[in-house]
Amino acid sequence: MASALGAHVMATVGDASRIDYCMRAGAERVVPYREEDFVTASMEFTQGKGHDVILDMVAGTYVERDLEALAMDGRIALIAFMGGTQATVDVVKILRKRASIMGSTLRPRSIEYKAELTRALEHHWWPRLAEAKLQPVVHEVFALDDAAKAHALMESGTHNGKIVLSVSR
Repeated sequence: MASALGAHVMATVGDASRIDYCMRAGAERVVPYREEDFVTASMEFTQGKGHDVILDMVAGTYVERDLEALAMDGRIALIAFMGGTQATVDVVKILRKRASIMGSTLRPRSIEYKAELTRALEHHWWPRLAEAKLQPVVHEVFALDDAAKAHALMESGTHNGKIVLSVSR
């Protein structure tokens, strides 16, 4: 989605087998973080500026590294905590970069908020889908009766894209 809006996207992957997937999805640079330091790669990719926005699904110890890879006036959006819920951060780095760190999750949001978000997605993104300027990535579709298999695939972490449950009427 960021690429569709003209952003220069860098992604990180834990498994190098996912590099091609991310490139096809619009990333210009993909860093296998177990083999390469993502902060160094970030600074090279941005010519020393750092990223304007970092979407972090790891949290934990990565928050401190995110700050190193962040541009002045940059933003870090925490949306999950696969690396843990605790982070130790040098507050001076936040102040020096005038950084913003925010977190978000949809689970506790009201039905009304989710409905408004759905309307905004429909307004901004559905036209791009209709014009094939943006394509959803579906890894596999399962019948509702196979929900356990779908869940097992999700837990394995080997999928690229969404896992869909199909409900027939």
